[in-house]
Amino acid sequence: MMKITVKDGTEIYYKDWGTGQPLVFHHGWPLSGDDWDAQMMFFVEKGYRVIAHDRRGHGRSTQTSEGNNMDTYAEDVKQLMEALDIKDAVHIGHSTGGGEVIRYVAKHGKGRVAKAILISAVTPIMVKNDNNPNGIPLSVFDEIRENTATNRPQYFQDFTMPFFGYNREGAKISQGVRDNWWRQGMMGGIKAHYDCVKAFSETDFTEDLKNADVPVLVLHGEDDQIVPFETTAVVAVTLLKNGKLISYPGFPHGMPTTEAATINADILKFIQE
Repeated sequence: MMKITVKDGTEIYYKDWGTGQPLVFHHGWPLSGDDWDAQMMFFVEKGYRVIAHDRRGHGRSTQTSEGNNMDTYAEDVKQLMEALDIKDAVHIGHSTGGGEVIRYVAKHGKGRVAKAILISAVTPIMVKNDNNPNGIPLSVFDEIRENTATNRPQYFQDFTMPFFGYNREGAKISQGVRDNWWRQGMMGGIKAHYDCVKAFSETDFTEDLKNADVPVLVLHGEDDQIVPFETTAVVAVTLLKNGKLISYPGFPHGMPTTEAATINADILKFIQE
């Protein structure tokens, strides 16, 4: 397997296919680089180099008990990009991966990043606090933590229903998509998954968004039941120097999978602009 070892000894697994301009994909919680299958296949066949890593504690990377926070995630990406000598890249992040992308771009991306894309992203901040009165109450994330720690196999199965909008009337449910989500989740480490809830819910990306000096495309489903559209994407695009928002009525959080044709077309158009 293709892995690099970062400074603290953690092994980061990655896939690296094709040639051409590099597209780097950052997955959501609690998944792995496999969640980008629909994008990796599409873009490698379009002549791009496609790279997807498993975040520390997730997928085939080391099941870490330490470093499960956004600064370390971004540092891991920095070391991977340096090891592969990746420049002129488009970084594409879904959900938690969107936070990872904008933190990497703001802190480490100068001279290496051409553009960034945030899909169903947790930016600028999820949790409700004095500075974010319209956010999600901390109790919701405490419940996610509790279920991850004590009931992970069943909770991860149940989580797929709102994730893909399969709980909506008339939804066409794919058991294979649900099973693949569960498979990816259960590959990761329970401690890293537990810690990552704090990373994706409480990290404030406001300054990262303001400091991003490359074009950024924000894609978000208006029926996202996991990362609410109005409190994330709508706010995030106002903080960017060079941001563009595309929203999709009725699309769920997991739209890169359920609506891959639409999402891939919009990503391709933005890359080629």
